[in-house]
Amino acid sequence: MKRRKLILRLGPVAADAIAVSAQLSAVCEPPRTFRQGLTATGQIEGGRGRVMFRILFGCLLVSGAMAMSAAAENAPGVTDSEIKIGQTMPYTGPGAWLSSLGLAEKAYMQMINDQGGINGRKINLISADDGFMPWRTGNETRKLIEVDHVAFTYGSIGTPTQLAVAKYLNELKIPQLFIASGAYRWGNYKATPYTISGMLPSYRLAARLYARYILKQNPNPKICILHEDTDFGRDYTAGVRDVLGDKYAATVREATYEFTDPSIDRQIVEFQATGCNALIAVTLLPFAVQAIRKVRDLGWKPIFFVSNISAASVPVVLQPAGLESSIGLLSSTWIKDPLDPEFENDPGMKDWRAWMSKYLPGEDVRRPSFAYGYNSAAALIQVLKQAGSDLSRENIMRQATNLRDLELPMLLPGIKVNTSPTDYWAVQQLQLTRFDGKRWVRFGDLVYDE
Repeated sequence: MKRRKLILRLGPVAADAIAVSAQLSAVCEPPRTFRQGLTATGQIEGGRGRVMFRILFGCLLVSGAMAMSAAAENAPGVTDSEIKIGQTMPYTGPGAWLSSLGLAEKAYMQMINDQGGINGRKINLISADDGFMPWRTGNETRKLIEVDHVAFTYGSIGTPTQLAVAKYLNELKIPQLFIASGAYRWGNYKATPYTISGMLPSYRLAARLYARYILKQNPNPKICILHEDTDFGRDYTAGVRDVLGDKYAATVREATYEFTDPSIDRQIVEFQATGCNALIAVTLLPFAVQAIRKVRDLGWKPIFFVSNISAASVPVVLQPAGLESSIGLLSSTWIKDPLDPEFENDPGMKDWRAWMSKYLPGEDVRRPSFAYGYNSAAALIQVLKQAGSDLSRENIMRQATNLRDLELPMLLPGIKVNTSPTDYWAVQQLQLTRFDGKRWVRFGDLVYDE
């Protein structure tokens, strides 16, 4: 049978396999004596010929299948020169103050690209504006996956926004890496195996820490909790309940607010009237400013905790609320504070300041979101390095859930990142802080989430 007829009869797959096998002749090449015999006689005789044909044909199909499998192994968005990654971020709308995270992460990727990328591949981080609205998050995420063909999503912000797309991404087995949210649900590896939390502790851990501190100061406190009616707020009440147990109902008074509410003054006034001597304000930045101001205006002096999401920003929260009014505020942290003199000569802090100066000139170094974004991006780069030449979605997720004692440059000393296939919380330690009028001062020991 002539070669052309043989290829046509075997079909396009076998034809491709034959083409590939020409490059793999060392693996499936017939012995030299066989080739010489074939040249001399012009034919392969009897059963020996049929056996050799089957061997050759099998080798051709196997080598072709191996070549095609290798070519399809990497995720969509991965080429020899690029790794395309997607993200949603609120660059506009009421949550626009959160977008500094996206700015930091894009700036870090620019630094990596300037250094040559990862194994010769540049990082293309497509950061889409979702306005912090779940329906827009859904639209933008689908565009990233179905139109832009990103390999996975990374660093997207918000609990309700990311919850809106978690099912979609998990059903498609697309990694949803390092969400900028401390919601406890992101640790549920069984429900959402392709979704993993970011470089921050859970809100529930912070709440436990606050409740224990309050009990040490007053064994019989009256605690008021102001919280958003979302996972963000409910995780705080759950954490306090973890500590108080069956005493929760008699000890705690709750009030909620909506993200779109103009003010939370009414709730603060009602809390003072109930006789609460401890206040936990689980609020985002704009409402944290209102809460601090209202407590000051009322002359109220409770043990006052603010969430570590809003409290840490001196220029965005405490300055508008009044630095003097903020003295004595309590919160917690897991990242290095650029204002802390302890870290003046810290190598990680020096590198971070140099990066800020080069890639984010003019931005306020007092905003902790830039330190968070720096840590988050560094963790992603570690995942990609661990993945090596296998940039399939399966292996990217495998590496994200196999980080071991990773030290990120802007994490507090003693905090290391560890994940596993059954532990999706990368950061599980916190330390209490108190505002002294100029900066947040850490006190007490690092507390580990049991």
